Amino acid sequence: MTQTLKDNNGVADMRRLRLGMAQINTTVGDFSGNVAKILKIIEEAKALGTDLLTFPELSICGYPPEDLLFKPSFISENLRALDEIVRHVSGMTVVVGFVDAEKDLYNAAAIIHDGKLVHTYHKIYLPNYGVFDENRYFQAGKDIPVYTIAGIGVGINICEDIWYEAGPATVQAYAGAEVIINISSSPYHAGKGASRQRMLATRAADNIAIVAYNNLVGGQDELVFDGNSMVLNEKGELIAKGRQFQEDLIVADLDVEAVFRTRLHDPRWRKETQLVNERECHTILVPVSTEPAMQEKPPLPTRPPEEFDPIGEIYKAIVLGTQDYVRKNGFQKVLIGLSGGIDSSLVATIAVDALGKDNVVGISMPSRYSSPGSSSDARLLAQNLGIKLTTISIEPIFQAYLDTLAESFKDTQPDVTEENIQARIRGNILMALSNKFGWLVLTTGDKSEMATGFTTLYGDMAGGFAVIKDVPKTLCYKLAKYRNSQAGKEIIPRTVLEKAPSPELKPDQKASDTLPPYELLDPILTAYVEEDKSVAQIIAMGFPGDVVRKAARLVDRSEYKRRQAPPGVKITPRAFGRDRRLPITNQFKQY
Repeated sequence: MTQTLKDNNGVADMRRLRLGMAQINTTVGDFSGNVAKILKIIEEAKALGTDLLTFPELSICGYPPEDLLFKPSFISENLRALDEIVRHVSGMTVVVGFVDAEKDLYNAAAIIHDGKLVHTYHKIYLPNYGVFDENRYFQAGKDIPVYTIAGIGVGINICEDIWYEAGPATVQAYAGAEVIINISSSPYHAGKGASRQRMLATRAADNIAIVAYNNLVGGQDELVFDGNSMVLNEKGELIAKGRQFQEDLIVADLDVEAVFRTRLHDPRWRKETQLVNERECHTILVPVSTEPAMQEKPPLPTRPPEEFDPIGEIYKAIVLGTQDYVRKNGFQKVLIGLSGGIDSSLVATIAVDALGKDNVVGISMPSRYSSPGSSSDARLLAQNLGIKLTTISIEPIFQAYLDTLAESFKDTQPDVTEENIQARIRGNILMALSNKFGWLVLTTGDKSEMATGFTTLYGDMAGGFAVIKDVPKTLCYKLAKYRNSQAGKEIIPRTVLEKAPSPELKPDQKASDTLPPYELLDPILTAYVEEDKSVAQIIAMGFPGDVVRKAARLVDRSEYKRRQAPPGVKITPRAFGRDRRLPITNQFKQY
């Protein structure tokens, strides 16, 4: 855990609040582990003289708990865990997310001070879109409290509450809150960090309040939480920021006097205050601690913010999502079928970065159609990564299949059936090794393939976790080049990056025999899958009509395959699975 500090102007004799934000990686249902982590950070923050310490949304039980919320014993254990935390808080105020069960279930924040649960805030805006289903579980809160903490007005709200322009944060600010705290579990997708910061800066500047945003970090099934917690001053300027994709303790001294001065000089403030009061919001004032914070506190080290470029950010997200899925589900080692192609090479590299080279096993499974170059590329990749590579030829098994089916296939020509047999043999071998040794199989299909059904059910789709399921093919190449650039050498061989993609299931096969070039296909898929554009709209964007119609048909008819695919890391705004939910039995067509 580390601390960071930036303050507005270095004035030491004004009203100040030392804020700590614990950006932690929790596990759903691991109450003892989550509580131990929370208690440890409480002690660290106390030693730093922290006045107010916050934890992410639902940090006691983990986020999202989904239908575990229907189990009364889960709710009870969550409340017992809260009681334990309350007993360990002294000399400071702590805000922690939990599930409240006051006549109904609420997504709640406990405000704790000196061994007492002083008050509970109930989340008001419950998201019910994309990956969120909170209306399924929770009742919405009604009260909008402002807390007096160390003599300072503090508004506390939860995640979605702060995304609304005239939401709880605004009401709290005009009811006297000079600091707005938002505890959150906001999942990552590419580009979200920048848009989130713009929104928070707007809330801070519009409400003339310091805004502190405490986000969760870690992987939970398909979701990755990026941390990236931040504090913005009353002008919307960033003054402290947590690390991305790792746990962090962010501690900053807040110059609350600057908020007061700025409000005095802004005539809009008085008029807006009157308007908010006229709305008769359910505002309540809750005293927590009225004595000002002690001025004498241990010094805090400064730390420059850590930034990733957009491709590096995505790479880090996938590594964290893979690491947490494997570890939190009790696996030590993973198994990957290495074909010598871009997808399996990228997945193996991510796995090594997530789990270490000793925990990654590669299996090369050549057939009569495997090129010498692909086999040598798989060996070179394994050598570069330092992982064990075992070669198991599928040729004897494939021939046995052909012999067994010869009578049934009499008078037919070889087609995709024989191709899929090879993929399914490979899937069967991987699953046999998984069963024998307890290794988790990582599948290697990318989003372009998942979208168009260019995958084999029970073949290359067989496994426990689909690392690049939400990564378009063209992005796979960018991620591979990024990783090589970070290493300063070829981890993924140049030959892998340069050769044309091919499943090598028949002579001289290329992916372009079946699919449009990925440079053309991927933007069409983005428009159709992520943006819900119609075929006509995509053609109007300038894409060839025949290519657009073919891509749409492939996407639509492959829904049944995707429904049977393993989970994978979400990194786009709209991923298959939790985000995009279409019926398999469906006669609606746009082409």
